[in-house]
Order: sequence, then C-alpha cells, then structure tokens
Amino acid sequence: MEKITSFTIDHIKLQPGLYVSRKDKVGTETVTTFDLRLTKPNEEPVMNTAEVHTIEHLAATYLRNDPNWKDRVLYFGPMGCRTGFYLLLAGDYTSGEIVPLVLDCFRFIRDFRGEVPGASAKDCGNYLDMNLPMANYWGGKYAALLETIDDTRLNYPE
Repeated sequence: MEKITSFTIDHIKLQPGLYVSRKDKVGTETVTTFDLRLTKPNEEPVMNTAEVHTIEHLAATYLRNDPNWKDRVLYFGPMGCRTGFYLLLAGDYTSGEIVPLVLDCFRFIRDFRGEVPGASAKDCGNYLDMNLPMANYWGGKYAALLETIDDTRLNYPE
C-alpha cells in the first residue's frame, strides 16, 4: 500500500504552523485540507483529549457561524496524534488566505467563557470530557503564533 499524504510529511522538521495538507478534487470542485499544527510533533507534549474535545466544539461552532466562511466549512476535527487539527474547506486556498479566519477562530477559543456549545448529554457522546481552561490556553498559544506567522510556518518543511 502507498503511504497516505499526511505520513509523507517529515514530522522531525515540522513546527507548529498552518499548512495546506492536501487538495482533492470532488467532481469539479476542490477541497483544501489544512493542517493546524499546535505542537511540535514528538518533542512537545500533546494536547489531552479534554481540551482537544473542547477546542473541537468551540472551533466547529465558530467556523460554521462565520458569515463569510460557513458555507465553505466541511469539517473541523482533531488529529489522532493530538498535535493539531484538520480543517477542510470547499475551494482552492493557500494557507496565507485563511490565516485571518483561523486567527479569529483561535482568539474566540482563547477568550471564550461560559458553557461550551454542545456540551450536554443530549448533544454530545462524551460531554463530560471537556477542559475549557486548557482550551483557552491552547487558543491563546496558537493565536499568538498566527499573529506573527511567516512562510516558514505556512509551508511544509522540505
């Protein structure tokens, strides 16, 4: 079997950043998958499931309510390795084009207080596994990176 695209990235060189993971054609449309990498793989501690789950709820809610992007958001969810998230958008985009969207999303996560959307037994299959303070922390950490991001963190390392 061939390696899937995400396993061909050199995770030893990979830094936190915002990368185009892949572009797929679905009929005549393009779907762009973004790698929102929050931690340095295999060097920094990974995120715990509770904060990953909370970030997922907050980001998915934010992105699907953004008036300019909501109709292009196909999916937001965690990587199995817990070092980041995938964002799938309908359309052909570069990492640089979506920095403002992702930055606003992670500022929202950083600043969010109150009841996490969808965090109830009726709405979620594991609603007790949430950690809002740590989601706020990761939101702030990633937002700070995005505020000064450059091409070295927008394109996968060679």
